[in-house]
Amino acid sequence: MNLKTLLTCSLAVFTSLSAYSQTWSIKGTITSQGRSLSYIGVSIPRLNAGVLTDSTGVYMLNSLNAGTHKLKVSGVGFSPRLFTVNIAAGDTTIADFELTSADNTLDAVVVTGTRTARRRLSSPVAVNILDSKTFNITQSNTLSEGLCFQPGLRMETDCQTCNYTQLRMNGMGGAYSQMLVNSRPVFSSLMSLYGLEQIPANMIDRVEVIRGGGSVLYGSSAIAGTVNIITKQPRSSSFTLSNNTSLIDGKRSDNFLNANLNVVNDNQNAGLSFFASRRDRQDYDANGDGFSEMPLLRTNSFGFNSFLQFDPYNKLEINGWSIYEERRGGNKISDQPDKADQSEYRLHNILVGGVNYDHLFRNKKSSISIYGSGQTTKRNHYTGTDQQDGWGKTKDYTLQGGIQYNYTASNFLGGKNVLTAGVENQYEYTFDEIEAYDYLIDQGVNLAGVFLQSDWEITDKFTLLSGLRLNKSNRVDDLAFTPRLSTLYKLTPEMQLRASYARGFKAPQALETDMHIAFAGGGVSLIRVDEALKQETSDSFNASVDFNRASEDFIYGFTFDGFHTRLHDAFILEDIGEDKNGNMQYLRKNGGQATVKGLTFEARANYMQLVQLESGVTVQNSRFSEAVLWSEEQPSSHKFLRTPDVYGYYTLSFLPQRRFNATLSGVLTGPMEVPHLAGAPGVEDDELKKTSTYFENHLKLSYRFTLKDLKQDLQLSLGVQNMFNQYQNDFDIGKNRDSNYIYGPARPRTFFLGVKFGLM
Repeated sequence: MNLKTLLTCSLAVFTSLSAYSQTWSIKGTITSQGRSLSYIGVSIPRLNAGVLTDSTGVYMLNSLNAGTHKLKVSGVGFSPRLFTVNIAAGDTTIADFELTSADNTLDAVVVTGTRTARRRLSSPVAVNILDSKTFNITQSNTLSEGLCFQPGLRMETDCQTCNYTQLRMNGMGGAYSQMLVNSRPVFSSLMSLYGLEQIPANMIDRVEVIRGGGSVLYGSSAIAGTVNIITKQPRSSSFTLSNNTSLIDGKRSDNFLNANLNVVNDNQNAGLSFFASRRDRQDYDANGDGFSEMPLLRTNSFGFNSFLQFDPYNKLEINGWSIYEERRGGNKISDQPDKADQSEYRLHNILVGGVNYDHLFRNKKSSISIYGSGQTTKRNHYTGTDQQDGWGKTKDYTLQGGIQYNYTASNFLGGKNVLTAGVENQYEYTFDEIEAYDYLIDQGVNLAGVFLQSDWEITDKFTLLSGLRLNKSNRVDDLAFTPRLSTLYKLTPEMQLRASYARGFKAPQALETDMHIAFAGGGVSLIRVDEALKQETSDSFNASVDFNRASEDFIYGFTFDGFHTRLHDAFILEDIGEDKNGNMQYLRKNGGQATVKGLTFEARANYMQLVQLESGVTVQNSRFSEAVLWSEEQPSSHKFLRTPDVYGYYTLSFLPQRRFNATLSGVLTGPMEVPHLAGAPGVEDDELKKTSTYFENHLKLSYRFTLKDLKQDLQLSLGVQNMFNQYQNDFDIGKNRDSNYIYGPARPRTFFLGVKFGLM
């Protein structure tokens, strides 16, 4: 072999070896339904190489040989998929992939537990998510209809005439739940009476729920838990129009007309989400006595949510909405309220708004938020019998503002710590008067707060969350400290253990139920607030086990959550007899201690997007240490009244991601003790009624067509709610009824038909 041939062969071998040893990269974006997905795993199992997508859904794998590779893309809540890609020598290979959601709430980003964005499974405070999909499959047209499809939550209807509702979490009344709108506490005591039914589902993006006192950094009312209503966010340009018509007991109609419009610019740095809803419901008389058990409702709601991203470091968000509602129960509905034999009339005008400015410092370790929000409510109302003068007026407004600073210490004693500090102030003023009843609530409550929090990931498995809020209420002389401590331990990638403690307090003030006047025995019953009322405090403990496992075909999980809350100087209602006008009176006062404890179990499963199940059941016990005199005629009671020891829900969907979908859902309400007051027809003495177990079941069928020429979808749906008519059958008759003698499901058997047009 001559020298020239030897050099040529050597060069060929060297070139081949160089090409073989050269490595290349693959890059792309992981999305689902047009949205980028962060923290999704992209790996090549054969090479034991893998990465997670960043906050924008982008991944990049380096040092790969040219050729064919099998890429596995997986994330909790999404069906894992295996893709074949060909990596060519030369430039970086671009490969984007789409995932199908198995349960997009399982590891979603949540904000309520820590006041900062967190992956749900990495949050030291357990957060449940009620998304718009659940509202849709359960035919829940309002917030109040959908909240019962969450573990530990129970919606209660409390008046036979006006049907006001309250949310009970872990066995406690509505006043013990902190209601937030876009993370701001503008949900006033007055709004809590009717607001849960006034908020239409089409304005809600999701609802984040924390059971127990683990979120006391939001304020003093987070004793039973926190409910954060996140309104629709503009993510892409789209619109939907829908109409849902129901027939209550085959007799009376209930119609919702909804519209949503989302506009986002090409640069994705500005957007507007607009919603509107119109509801018309006829009154419904269950027992044929001429007096309604469900009032007439006419509601108009509209609002918007917008954002402007000036640059990667500055973002402005503005939102606002309006509610107009006319509510009328009793008899002679077409006449003026004061011409009826018995009537409750409410005319609400509500405005709510908020602004939030976020600034991310250029070191990307620090951020600051400046926020403000407010609501104003004007209400004309009538409560009376036999044309008496029962007219009244209400004014209510809330103003809230604050500053929050976050700093991320990436190497804090070997771990990562997100430090949060802030100051905020909330003022709520309520004026509610009916001169004929000598009824007046005129109160202003100012609550100033300073909060500190440490969210410390000590290791990959162990997180310690500690926080302290210092509160000053104008109705309490001393400062109130509400500390909290929560821990998260990831026993395995599929199992998380959590435990928390929180201390809370509630200022001595009139609660929402104090603003409702009930009918009783031909007159009314009023709630007075004790002048010596002092603050109520609480100690709450929670512990939970959360397990979730996902494979290519099957995702399933369960949660056990134990809770124990001790109330000190608990607020109670005590019968104090009649006033000078013969009206019944209850006194809001301090009692002794009260204990609420129990266990909530959740289960969830999804098989190949063919069948999906979610369910939850709570077993609990609520007792006062000192018996409460609920009636002057009957023995005192240690039990919380109107509080079942067992309640729960389920949703079972067939083909949840297909064009045709069938969903069974239901709500369980166990037995409870409900007062029935003397003076009502056939009731000579006050009594406690032990109710039956109610298990209401619903069915919804829907089919989605694609209109290719219009590039839009058309969905038709029909079904029945409370199909077995599990409904109270012993309502009082006539004008002398006890209007608070109401329990069980909120409606009888109801058929519905719906149509929805737009991008779904």
